Amino acid sequence: MSLAVVRDLREVRAPVSPEEIAGFETDVLAGLVLARAAAGLTDATISAEVIQLEQSRVWFGRPLWEMQPADVDVYLGKVLRTAAKGTRLARAQALKTYFQFIELRHQAEIHQMTGRVIECPIDEMNRPRGQTRAALRIPPSAQQMERLFAGWREELASCRKFAPTARNYAASRLLAEVGVRVNEARHLDLADIKWELGRFGKLHVRKGKGSRGSGPRERMVPLINNAGATLRWFVEDVWGHFSDDHTRPGVPLLLSERKNADGTAARVSAETLRSGLAEAAARHLPDWPDRVTPHVLRHYCASQLYLGGMDLIAIQTILGHAWVATTMSYVHVQGTHVEDAWITGQQRAATRLEGLLK
Repeated sequence: MSLAVVRDLREVRAPVSPEEIAGFETDVLAGLVLARAAAGLTDATISAEVIQLEQSRVWFGRPLWEMQPADVDVYLGKVLRTAAKGTRLARAQALKTYFQFIELRHQAEIHQMTGRVIECPIDEMNRPRGQTRAALRIPPSAQQMERLFAGWREELASCRKFAPTARNYAASRLLAEVGVRVNEARHLDLADIKWELGRFGKLHVRKGKGSRGSGPRERMVPLINNAGATLRWFVEDVWGHFSDDHTRPGVPLLLSERKNADGTAARVSAETLRSGLAEAAARHLPDWPDRVTPHVLRHYCASQLYLGGMDLIAIQTILGHAWVATTMSYVHVQGTHVEDAWITGQQRAATRLEGLLK
């Protein structure tokens, strides 16, 4: 029994023209874009990934599949040495995705054309380390937030423009009560308030933030923590000031003073809501050292729900987080909560010890 002839995979095949290589390289990138779209990634995420690959290709000057670990060492270690850490991470991740794609889909074709065996040039030695944790967004205390909203509420009686001021107030209250993101709030329609669902009613968040660029993720948020009363007041006493038809399909919940081309009220912008909150905080919470943003209100909501006894899994569901570890970073304990928990634990231990001694 004789052994079969084994062909060396690294044997160089008949060369092809530069034009064929360039055309194939373009086809590979187009295939990657289509595959990422099929995976459900948003256009913005795919576009950002392609830009990272194009910038790497411009520096390298040759097809990316020819990159070797030494090339990546020079690129990340010298060329991008002073770049932001996020830039280096994004560039490396895009390259890893590209090589994973061609290894799965085009390994044989590239070898047939060039004799090259594809291997990702990013390894454990040159892979950029992950980003450090973002700075903590410690929210104001419950007393400070009550002072902010109380002052803002009094302002409604004498403000020059009642409707937009009341809209900004209601939106900020909603963010603080159930933790929706500002972009989620601005995309709500009037019909997304489901008064009849559950014990308190629910909010249908249709434009929830996706995980890892996967596109919008829907969720139902219960109108707990007084959010139902906030929305009912806004809809009954404020919404009509914007002069729109509540029966119109897709009519926004949070309206702008601006009009669409057809004369209907436009949807409020996220920047308008951010500015309204920042201005109110400057007037009614001047002693707070940091800027009060919609995301700070989201942290405040998570912290207050936790201090009120809600478990982390329930808070994760309300906030729309994919991972409970993310939710944990949103919870900030105030005052003596940690000390009180420690004392309670010591008391439980002492009680158990007394039982053993008896």
